[in-house]
Amino acid sequence: MATVLIDKLLEACIRQGASDIHITVGQPPVFRLHGRMRKLETKVLEPDDTVSLMKSIAPDRCQRELQEAGTSDFGFAFGDQARFRVSIFKQRGNIAMVLRQIPNEMLTPEQLGAPEVLKKLVMRPRGLILVTGPTGSGKSTTLASLVNYINERIDHHIITIEDPIEFYHYHKRSTVNQREIGVDVPSFSEAIRRALRQDPDVILVGEMRDLETIEAAITAAETGHIVFATLHTNSAQGTVNRIIDAFPGNLQDQIRVQLSTSLIAVVAQTLLPRIGGGRIAAFETLVVTPAVSNLIRENKTFRINSAIQTGAKYGMQLTDDCLFDHWLAERVEMEDVLAKAHDPDALAKRIATARRQMLDLEGAPDAKTS
Repeated sequence: MATVLIDKLLEACIRQGASDIHITVGQPPVFRLHGRMRKLETKVLEPDDTVSLMKSIAPDRCQRELQEAGTSDFGFAFGDQARFRVSIFKQRGNIAMVLRQIPNEMLTPEQLGAPEVLKKLVMRPRGLILVTGPTGSGKSTTLASLVNYINERIDHHIITIEDPIEFYHYHKRSTVNQREIGVDVPSFSEAIRRALRQDPDVILVGEMRDLETIEAAITAAETGHIVFATLHTNSAQGTVNRIIDAFPGNLQDQIRVQLSTSLIAVVAQTLLPRIGGGRIAAFETLVVTPAVSNLIRENKTFRINSAIQTGAKYGMQLTDDCLFDHWLAERVEMEDVLAKAHDPDALAKRIATARRQMLDLEGAPDAKTS
């Protein structure tokens, strides 16, 4: 019964293009569609239902971990239609699950609207590229797209370290080895240290969760590898500060120096509902030029935003400028743009000014040709 039910749910999720399925006691299954939660018109789930749904997809080791730790994560393939990343957990003594759909086909950086400059930066021989943003902002999709871009173009050895593995990469021009935390290797920091002995050109670190992982990732970037990693920060300036602040005070000067030489770029992204359905990403892009490198080294990170503002020729852009462009191109509604803005008041003023200018232009008499 549960297997039939889970198959139906997964099929409906793929067919409707839902990003997540929420399963919890006391309500029917819920889909997240284009960022909004939609309850399915089916039966309310009882405790037994969520248990049998969980057992129908969770591997034994994850069921054990759920009992011991109260939560577990894993990925699984639903035939060749899609993959799902699953988090199972306990709440009020009952079992709940959230399944995130991971599409099978990789999108290109162009299809994602990713900053053009990234394609050039990922071809560098070494350095750290950070993709940041809140949970569910599309970081994994962007990273998978960049790894695939490299895979299709250069004969590299790419190692990904993930918890759990999300997108499956196949060997194209590159050789790709994907290691899952808890299955293939115990921890992120351990996996990075081991990876350095495995002759990699590119290392993807699913998440920089702790000091050890951050340290290992920076070291890998310094020693001649391209390292991709993610952080849950909302802006490029905030990302640089978060990394430095993760270290004890007596090490912060040293980390500033290391970051200033190893960091290549920070891309902070967020997703918004697109007019006409679907979602669209807004990107903030910091490219580490010699000037930005100096700001990091000299502890003047508060100046990074103005460096981004004046760095358009290097491919830099602030989130709010990207949001303004989306609004101007009529891709996104004004209230959605303002909800994601770093400085909503300033952006609202800018939109109001732009609207006035448009009205003035519309109202202006046409120039007559004499």
